[in-house]
Amino acid sequence: MRCQIHGSSLGILLDIQKYFKLSDGDTGLLQTVFILCYMLAAPIFGYLGDRYSRKIILGAGIFFWSSVTLGSSFISELHYWIFFLSRGLVGVGSASYSTIAPTIIADLFEEGKRTTMLSIFYIFIPVGSGLGYVLAAGMADVTGDWHWAFRITPCMGGLALVLLILLVPHRIQRRTAAHRALSISGTIRVAAEKPRVQRTAKTTWCQDVISLAKNWSFIWSSLGLTAMAFVTGALGMWVPLFLYRAQVVQGIVSPCLQESCNSSNSLIFGGITIGTGILGVIAGAEAARRLRKINNKADPLICATSMFVSAVCLYIALMVAQTSILSTFIFIAFGELFLSVNWAVVTDILLYVVTPRRQSTAIALQILVSHLLGDAGSPYLIGIISNAIQAKNAHTLQWSFWSMQYSFIVCAFVGVFGGGFFLLTSFCIEEDRKEAQRP
Repeated sequence: MRCQIHGSSLGILLDIQKYFKLSDGDTGLLQTVFILCYMLAAPIFGYLGDRYSRKIILGAGIFFWSSVTLGSSFISELHYWIFFLSRGLVGVGSASYSTIAPTIIADLFEEGKRTTMLSIFYIFIPVGSGLGYVLAAGMADVTGDWHWAFRITPCMGGLALVLLILLVPHRIQRRTAAHRALSISGTIRVAAEKPRVQRTAKTTWCQDVISLAKNWSFIWSSLGLTAMAFVTGALGMWVPLFLYRAQVVQGIVSPCLQESCNSSNSLIFGGITIGTGILGVIAGAEAARRLRKINNKADPLICATSMFVSAVCLYIALMVAQTSILSTFIFIAFGELFLSVNWAVVTDILLYVVTPRRQSTAIALQILVSHLLGDAGSPYLIGIISNAIQAKNAHTLQWSFWSMQYSFIVCAFVGVFGGGFFLLTSFCIEEDRKEAQRP
């Protein structure tokens, strides 16, 4: 739901940019405001999730961000700063879900079911994002008014809240280190535990952070996730607009001058995001399940390989955009497919290299780092680079396309760095996994 509500704003980005008269840099700042508030709120929800009712926190977050999204649909073009503020508030509410939901799944399922359930959960990240594009673009086309995209998506939030109340138990037993769900080899880790003996002592938040800072598998995999977030954030923000400019240069479409701009690129990109997200997460989970049996380092190696391949595909997509839109869509699809392979696998790495009593905090810190250095800045950075290139050249449609194309190349290089971080994870994952098993 978080991705669907956020994706709805990106699906009508061209309309929003025209309505509020925003430059590329200012438009990229919309994503930055959302992510900054999201990541700053994540550690707070991580702390609360480790100590209080996760179901109540989750429900409050869903209600909050749905309400703010609905309210943002009534903001006039004269108060663009309120629209920016609303995106930040949506980010605050969204942090509750992403921080707490994976730990609930980890506590509800054991053995191999945990990886399967996490895979299903992470399938709906790209599915939700893609549906956001499709729903927003579709509503804009049907009504002729992009504001309706923000009036329909909160209904999905209301449905999620009802399902949370009806299906999720109010009290969920938190697992201890003696009851870890699944090891890297697929065997259950259950230590002999005497009754009425408390195996783990409560620790402060600072002690948890210090412990996580010594966990190199957590550090390197978090940096790899940061590279993923950087690329994903930039793609989600700018690909429809980039494709639109490429089509204008090729003469396929005319420049948008009417009230409601053509949203076909958002619809197609949304469909690609949904399809590649489902296939990628399933493929990643299945590859991890099979390869773990023959290689204890399979998870980080899968992530590294997929990042390298994704970077190559995205670079090719940028290079062929001016000559073939179809080829661009194909290579973007492959790039997103290999990015999606990693979502569930990265979270599973965290869940078996971090002791359960620190998992909410670890997820919150991972969110903080990955978004701070990743998609909090990547859309804004791409927009600023594009503005700088346009400022030094003629204000033509051709340079409008080239400026976006050149700035996008940064994403391919960041993807390569992400693959390197996952390779480094493979060197220390076995030792950190054994450390997490200790009581």
